Amino acid sequence: MPNLPDVVLWSVPAFVLLTVVEMVSYRLHPDDDAEGYEAKDAATSVGMGLGSLVFDFVWKIPILAIYTALYELTPLRVPVLWWTVPLMLLGQDFFYYWSHRGHHVIRLLWACHVVHHSSRKFNLTTALRQPWTSLTVWPFYVPLVVAGVHPAALAFCSSANLVYQFWIHTERIDKMPRWFEFVFNTPSHHRVHHASQGGYLDRNFGGILIVWDRLFGSFVAETERPRYGLTKNITTYNLFKVATHEYVAIAMDLRAARSWRERAGRVFRGPGWGPGPAAPTPAPSPADAPALSPGAAPVPSPADATTPVSGSGPVSGGGPVSGGTPGPAAVPVGDAGTTPAGKSSPA
Repeated sequence: MPNLPDVVLWSVPAFVLLTVVEMVSYRLHPDDDAEGYEAKDAATSVGMGLGSLVFDFVWKIPILAIYTALYELTPLRVPVLWWTVPLMLLGQDFFYYWSHRGHHVIRLLWACHVVHHSSRKFNLTTALRQPWTSLTVWPFYVPLVVAGVHPAALAFCSSANLVYQFWIHTERIDKMPRWFEFVFNTPSHHRVHHASQGGYLDRNFGGILIVWDRLFGSFVAETERPRYGLTKNITTYNLFKVATHEYVAIAMDLRAARSWRERAGRVFRGPGWGPGPAAPTPAPSPADAPALSPGAAPVPSPADATTPVSGSGPVSGGGPVSGGTPGPAAVPVGDAGTTPAGKSSPA
C-alpha cells in the first residue's frame, strides 16, 4: 500500500489560521456588500464539519471494502510515482466534476449535498459545512479503481481536492490573474456555484480545475453579486435537521405521491421536479347536447338562472348555479425550495 500523507490532517492548522485572519479582516475592514460572519451560522458550519469526520469514518468501512475488492479483481496497476500522482489527481478531479454535477441534478444525491449549500453566508467556515451522508459519492470513482489506482492513492487525491477547495470559499478575494481564472477554480467561480439566483444555478462544478465546466457547458462567469443559500432557505441551526431536512422532504413527497412514476421522479429526477397539473376536464360541446322533441321548451343555461324573468323577479334559487366544472386540483410539487437554483426549484 502506498505511503501517502494525510493532507487534511496536515492542513488543519492552516484552516484555523486562515479563518481567524478572515474574521479579523472583516473587523478591521468591513464590507457592506459582503455577507461576512454570523456566530450561529459559523458554529453550525464547524459543527457539520466535525460531524462529517465521524460519519465519514463509518461510511469508509464499506466503501474501502468495495474498492479493495475491485482493486484485487482488476489486472491493471498504476504505480505511485512522481509523474503518476499528477495524472491521478487529474483523473480524480475529472470524476469529481461528474460526482458534483450528479449531486445537483438527482434529488436523492442532492439530499446529501444540499448541506454544503444551506448557509446564506460565504466564508471559510462554509467550506467546513460538509454532509453526514457521503455514502452516495463512491460509485463515481469506481472507474479509477478499476483502472488500477490504489484506494489509498484515490483517498489521497480526494483529500488534496478537498483541501484545495477550502480557500475558494471567500469574498475577500476578488479575481485572480486571468490565466489562473481560465484554468483553475477560484473564489469568483465558486461564489457563482453557491449563488441561488437564476443564471447562476447549477454552474461551476469543478473542484481544482474549472476547465471541465468550460468543456461541458456548465461554466458561468461572475457578473453580479451572488445571493447565497437555497432558493428556499432553511431557518434552523440544529445540526441534525441541517443534515437530514431534504431526506425528510423526499419522504413527505413519496407519501403524498399518486403513482409509482411520481415516486420515481421524486427520488431520481431533479430536486425541484414535480408532476404536471392534471389535464382539465373538457367542456361538453353543443353537438353532445340531447336533441329536443318538437314543441319542447329549451332548458335554461346556467347563465340564464341569474337573469330576471320579465315581471316575475329572479328565478327561484337565483344567484350563480353551484356545481360548475371545477378547475384542476392543485398537485403538490414537493419542497422545491431546498434546492440551489436551477432546478425547477447549485461541495
